[in-house]
Amino acid sequence: MINRQLLLTYFYLLIYICLSSGVILYNKWVLSPKYFKFPFPITLTMIHMGFSGVVAFFLVRVFKVVAPVKMTFQIYATCVIPISAFFASSLWFGNTAYLHISVAFIQMLKALMPVATFLMAVICGTDKLRCDVFLNMVLVSVGVVISSYGEIHFNVIGTVYQVTGIFAEALRLVLTQVLLQKKGLTLNPVTSLYYIAPCSFLFLFVPWYLLEKPVMEISQIQFNFWIFFSNAFCALALNFSIFLVIGRTGAVTIRVAGVLKDWILIALSTIVFPESAITGLNIIGYAIALCGVVMYNYLKVKDARASNQLPGESIPERVTKEWKLDKKSSDIYTDDGNNSNNAGNIAGGAASESIVVDEEAPLLPSSRFSYTGRSQVSSHKA
Repeated sequence: MINRQLLLTYFYLLIYICLSSGVILYNKWVLSPKYFKFPFPITLTMIHMGFSGVVAFFLVRVFKVVAPVKMTFQIYATCVIPISAFFASSLWFGNTAYLHISVAFIQMLKALMPVATFLMAVICGTDKLRCDVFLNMVLVSVGVVISSYGEIHFNVIGTVYQVTGIFAEALRLVLTQVLLQKKGLTLNPVTSLYYIAPCSFLFLFVPWYLLEKPVMEISQIQFNFWIFFSNAFCALALNFSIFLVIGRTGAVTIRVAGVLKDWILIALSTIVFPESAITGLNIIGYAIALCGVVMYNYLKVKDARASNQLPGESIPERVTKEWKLDKKSSDIYTDDGNNSNNAGNIAGGAASESIVVDEEAPLLPSSRFSYTGRSQVSSHKA
């Protein structure tokens, strides 16, 4: 039984790595002027949000897979709308970066995610300025600077778009913890899509109408239904795959999988897109940045474990409690509304730990860990 469960966990991790890498490469292929030739990142993001919102509506209202949470107008106006705005911004800027810089360089820049999240957390008062964490942030920043200096096809516009998207996503994560979790409201993947995707779609409509609609010529656009449908479906499936992974593993496992995925993605991107060559200085800088990321994640996971383990609690008792917590969080897809609410309360109580979020699926709040810094588990950037 243990071997079977372990194999299932590794299978979920493999699905997550494949979907996350696939969504990034797929988006790059669709947006690239050299391949599918659809250089409209806001339009692509709106397709993802519209598709996700429709699927979530049917799951919640028609098939009643999960029950909607008790959402008041005040909570929606003060929490969901600001979070959706920064979510839409992060997707918009992140996807636009694909038009200007390579996938490999984008992954290297994403190492700045802990720096952005730490700065936003300190500014918002959810984290304290610590010397050891600050030194890790300096190490990450130095590594990214070295990696950028070694980039052959360095583009200022693409870099600014990507870094802006990273800070928008970091602020969204901090706002999620401050606004939603402190109110005891935690959204599972389906309800996240149900409430946030339509609002993000509306926020994206304004820049789309001003920036992309005037330059879109119907005669020059090759619209392939199956391409856009499969692209949006993969992005949606990524959200659910992360939810399955979080329900079966801990923060350390997900972070290791995320680092492994980044290296695989950088290697794959040079094969799929031969024009995106990487240099030795790129690799050295990214390796330095990852050292800082790993050290930062280690400190955060260590703090989270220390806060969870009571002084008189034995290791077997703690393991049993964590297993039961995982089991409850993985049972959220039931017709019983109480089950969903209980899982949400559990997640709300874990706000001081680490949210594990993938840069390609930022809608999903963790059922167990709050965000530690690295965006691990980007819709899809889009």
